[in-house]
Amino acid sequence: MMHVIARPQLRKFYERNECKDAKGPVDAWWYEAKKAKWQSWTDIKLQYGSASILKGNRVVFNLGGNKYRLVVKINFPTQTVFIRFVGTHEEYDKINAEEI
Repeated sequence: MMHVIARPQLRKFYERNECKDAKGPVDAWWYEAKKAKWQSWTDIKLQYGSASILKGNRVVFNLGGNKYRLVVKINFPTQTVFIRFVGTHEEYDKINAEEI
């Protein structure tokens, strides 16, 4: 099972007034990721075909019909997923997902 760090960051995001509809998709991703046993990028792509694999061990997930973006950094040996960014598609366009 993956250890996802840190859920409070996800909650803080979807508790914003303009992002209340993100709660369902974000929580669904969190529960799925927590139960996952990803060993490689292939495992992630099999579960999330629209996920984008980036440099720096990062993955971008499209949530809520691509309305929201989630960037994580994954350490496969320790089975740890680090939340690096969660935001709207517009907010995502303003960051460098490979460096955040």
